[in-house]
Amino acid sequence: MSTVTQSKGGERIAAYGGATAIALALALPFAVSGFVTFQLTQVMIFAIAILGLNLLTGISGQFSLGHGAFFALGAYAAAIAIDSFGLHYGLTLPLAALICFLVGFLFGLPALRLEGIYLALATFALAIATPPLLKFSLVEAWTGGVQGVFLAKPAPPFGLPLSDDQWLYFLTLAVGLALYWVARNLLESRTGRALIAIREHPIAAGAMGVDLPAYKTLIFGISAAYAGVAGALSAIVVQFVAPDSFAFWLSIALFVGLVVGGVGWLPGALVGGAFIVFAPNIAEGVSKGLSGALYGVILIVLIYLMPAGAGGLLRQLGLARGPRSSR
Repeated sequence: MSTVTQSKGGERIAAYGGATAIALALALPFAVSGFVTFQLTQVMIFAIAILGLNLLTGISGQFSLGHGAFFALGAYAAAIAIDSFGLHYGLTLPLAALICFLVGFLFGLPALRLEGIYLALATFALAIATPPLLKFSLVEAWTGGVQGVFLAKPAPPFGLPLSDDQWLYFLTLAVGLALYWVARNLLESRTGRALIAIREHPIAAGAMGVDLPAYKTLIFGISAAYAGVAGALSAIVVQFVAPDSFAFWLSIALFVGLVVGGVGWLPGALVGGAFIVFAPNIAEGVSKGLSGALYGVILIVLIYLMPAGAGGLLRQLGLARGPRSSR
């Protein structure tokens, strides 16, 4: 069988798989309990954040250990807008995206001098500094300090015959699908090809006329915007934000989800989101005292079985396509 035939077969299977996954996602909230629906909504929220991180790390090759900070910024932007200004929760999503894009873009400017582990260290510092800043007395009137901000759960609009959890599930699903469509089109555009060129060989990309500073800061801003939207959705769904909810573990969890799902494979964000939500629960269900150790064992086993993540495994089987990482 020729390579072209295999490629077309893989694309056809991927299309059928995507359609089946969407149909299943639409039916799931009516077949499971409210708590499971809430968990599935969290999976999609983390998947959105991982999707943005994948654009930064998997596509452009820039490492970040600080996306939990942008997640927190988006969550607090939504919470403050709703609690202090009475803004409709739907309007907080573009607001969080805009704020996080600007902050990410501005953070990316000084980070242009940094690469690899040095960029990761700078973003690590951002993640560490965020929770104490949210408790700072000068912003406590807005952020609620250590007490955080409580929000009311939004009800379904237009009298839709859905529970609150089901409505938030479908809202998150719609936002996630829209952002996935944007990411896919970005990847297949001229900008996406430029980002891949920067990842593979930045010197050669620059010699070919690619504006490295512009593309690097742009993708940093876009990636931060994705994390901000995820944070805003999290605030709306969980109905609570507090500084300790956005500790450094969140940035690590997002990075782990990226690796488990597959660096450079966009659908892997959903696999990574599921790992973030369910793996700790599985470990704790086996043994509460050894939950941390069991979580580590689960992660080691997955990395051993799928060294390139779920995306790498499916690419080997010819069931997925996507840019391969040379790193």
